[in-house]
Amino acid sequence: MSLEYLLSSSESIRKVLDKQPVKFVRAIKQETRGGKSEDRILVLATWRLYLFAVKVPTKVEVTFNFLEIRAMNTYPDFQVVIDTDKTTFSLRLQTQEQLDHVVNHINYALSRVFNNSIYAPPICRAEGDVPDGSHKFSPNSESSLEPPKTCGGFSETYAALCDYNGIGCKEEVQWDVDTIYHSQDNREFNLLDFSHLDSRDLAVIVASIAYNTWFTKLYCKDMRIGSEVVDQILHTVSKSNSLEELTLENAGLKADFPQKMASALSENPASVIHSLNLAHNTLDNQGVSNLIQQVCRLNKGLRLLNLSKTSLSSKGVVSLSQALCSSDDYSNSLLHLDLSKNPGVLSGEDATNLYLFLAQPNCLVHLDLSGTDCTVDSLFGALLRGCCADLSYLNLSKNSFSHRALFLGLSNNPHISDLHLDISGCELRSAGAAVIQELFPRVSCVGTLDVSDNGLDADLLAVIPAFSRHPSLKHVMLGKNFNIKGRVLDEILQKLVHLVQEEECALQSLSLADSRLRHRGTVLVNALGSNACLRKVDLSGNLLEDSGAKMLSKALQINTTLRSVTWDRNNTTGVGFQDVARALEHNFTLQFMPLPLCDIAQAYRGAPEKTEQALAKIQRALLRNNQTQRFSQKQALRLHQGLVTSTAEQVMERLCVRVQQQLCVLKSCEDGDEVQTARQILKEARNSRALYPSLCELAHVLSVDGPVKQRLDTLAGELAKAADKELQVVVDSMVSLCRELCPMSCSAAERLSPPLSSISEQVSIPRSAIRSALMERAAEDINQALEEVKLSVVSYLTNSIVDQILQELYTTHKTLLRQVSQAKRWDDVGTGRRSVRHSRLVESLDFPDEDFGVNLGIHCSENGGVSMLEDGLPDFYSKRVLPDRWGHTSDLFPLTCCSMTSDLLK
Repeated sequence: MSLEYLLSSSESIRKVLDKQPVKFVRAIKQETRGGKSEDRILVLATWRLYLFAVKVPTKVEVTFNFLEIRAMNTYPDFQVVIDTDKTTFSLRLQTQEQLDHVVNHINYALSRVFNNSIYAPPICRAEGDVPDGSHKFSPNSESSLEPPKTCGGFSETYAALCDYNGIGCKEEVQWDVDTIYHSQDNREFNLLDFSHLDSRDLAVIVASIAYNTWFTKLYCKDMRIGSEVVDQILHTVSKSNSLEELTLENAGLKADFPQKMASALSENPASVIHSLNLAHNTLDNQGVSNLIQQVCRLNKGLRLLNLSKTSLSSKGVVSLSQALCSSDDYSNSLLHLDLSKNPGVLSGEDATNLYLFLAQPNCLVHLDLSGTDCTVDSLFGALLRGCCADLSYLNLSKNSFSHRALFLGLSNNPHISDLHLDISGCELRSAGAAVIQELFPRVSCVGTLDVSDNGLDADLLAVIPAFSRHPSLKHVMLGKNFNIKGRVLDEILQKLVHLVQEEECALQSLSLADSRLRHRGTVLVNALGSNACLRKVDLSGNLLEDSGAKMLSKALQINTTLRSVTWDRNNTTGVGFQDVARALEHNFTLQFMPLPLCDIAQAYRGAPEKTEQALAKIQRALLRNNQTQRFSQKQALRLHQGLVTSTAEQVMERLCVRVQQQLCVLKSCEDGDEVQTARQILKEARNSRALYPSLCELAHVLSVDGPVKQRLDTLAGELAKAADKELQVVVDSMVSLCRELCPMSCSAAERLSPPLSSISEQVSIPRSAIRSALMERAAEDINQALEEVKLSVVSYLTNSIVDQILQELYTTHKTLLRQVSQAKRWDDVGTGRRSVRHSRLVESLDFPDEDFGVNLGIHCSENGGVSMLEDGLPDFYSKRVLPDRWGHTSDLFPLTCCSMTSDLLK
């Protein structure tokens, strides 16, 4: 065949193949029936073999994808016989080198598709006297230095399968995997990322994972998948030795899927699947039983099993329980078990085996049996016998059970701690409320309690005090339990206010979602201002309107503890959002506030511009708060002046006026110890007004160039030296490796400027980067903690001294009042009469006990706290600017001004 003809044929071939890369082109002989042969042009593309007719313009006579090859045998005289699904091809090349090239190319292409899996078909073997050249360039040889493929070579496998199935290769799929998945080191393949593609494309994508060693998880939730995709999932299960977790939740699986999957697993003894989620699919019970038995035989054991809402029957539970009890391996592996939303599945005696498994030592962390008609008495009998040492989540909602047995079981189980107990929607009502009131204070293992939607209503009056001073209870959900109105609702809300304002309150989050509290709920919103324990609150679904938003804005301006507020479905308009936005301009601690989508949609229809501006301000403030911020000393001082001055200093001012008047009356008398003490205490009372700002200023001045800043300066220099040393070691090691792998090129590179050997001396980390990391970011966090502690100390010192001054003033006032009365009596004895003017003066100098509380607009509550007499007025009064950091708040802040007064009056 002439060179000119080959060149013209090559041009014609390129036009036929379009953009496909051509890897090999040679003229060959194709043997046909009867021992005849025909001239052909052999072309190898990346994944496909072509045989072209020898003419111009040429055309494709034969083509097939390498995956269609079932066997490939080489023979003497440069012959190769290829068996495909449809027929057999006998090709004779011109040289041994050409034969080796063809064989190696096909083998290498298939190795890229199968990722050298044990399931890859061995298609090439040599017969007769064939040289070893066909094995020289094997990609599996030890001399191969092929770099690791991106995401296990997914894109190459996907391209090959697209070619095999005759569909277009989607570049977006390859780009997403090679860029997004790879950059995030994401081993979970999520079919939702490609939900916009048709079923056939998804099937090829799933098939590409069958031999992939990068992906260990396959995830699909709330997306119906077709039969083609399901078939490829089963194929992947039967072949993959890397797939560990399979989630097909609400994927529209057919009832026979569990049986098919059990068969697929039986074909794959090397399977490492340990987590299986088939929730929200209607499945055949016999198939589920077979699948469970098959899964429990796997090498890694079963770690997660989710069969929620799968129409599981009691027989399926029997099979599951028997499998779990059959070996200790399952007790040591199963961490997550979810059988929820299968009504009646645990109502009969068939559930006994499950309780037996739970009674054995196991490592369950998450157990969800909600909506299964579970016999809770039997369940907690198992828990009581010492199982579930690691259990942290237990969901028994939508089950009827003995409330007393539940809490007795928890109170007597020493192995459980920090339990998430979800008993929402269990119709507890009055009977359950009585049990909670009696037994919950004894339960020390519950960290999170969800009793929402239980019809507690008025019984909350008894339930809420049971949460008081509970050291382990951190999170409470009480929503949908407030179907009451009027005075009872007000009393319940006051109980909640009292709960969250207790000094010993350990609550960190409180949810009252969907309780429809309306305007009465503002009293609780008000209490957030002075709350020092809650870090997260959910007030959505309460129809609090703009008045509630305004109260929230006032609370946020002085609260320094809240980190998350959920606020939606409250009929908030653009005006309400503006109030919240203005408040967040002065709040530097709130970090999370989910977008209230329902209220936004409603507010936007009425005032789009106002709503948009307010939301933009809110988002900017939250973004600012999520960055490192230093708590403003001036802000703390203003908070102190706004909170304390309006309470303790008002009382002090009135007492000072009375004592000063008494001293004026007694100025003609001889100065006794009481009078000298009174003058001294008046002087200290005046000085106390400057106590807080002076202490703050002192703390600030002494910290400007204190030991922390000096130590950070020194540390910045030391870190810079350490970084340079580490860089030098790393760079020297890199240069040594370069010399080892490429000695000749490295020798030539030594003549460059700078030479390779001196690179380590030329590189260093910028000093400004280290200093910025320490002095700007780390220092800010350290200073923040220091400021909080210093302000706590300042508050404690100020509160202690002011309390003592108030007590001394009150004692002095009563002492001087007796002296004034005695002086007047002596005066009356001497003159024989008492003037009306003097009588009125003495009466005016008295400071009655009732006046001490009522005239200030405050009264002493049962626990000594301060509350306002005017209904609806926000109670933002607190003497602590920041939460106590020493852990014994009651010792550091023993009395508020009113509790002290109450003690004095006694």
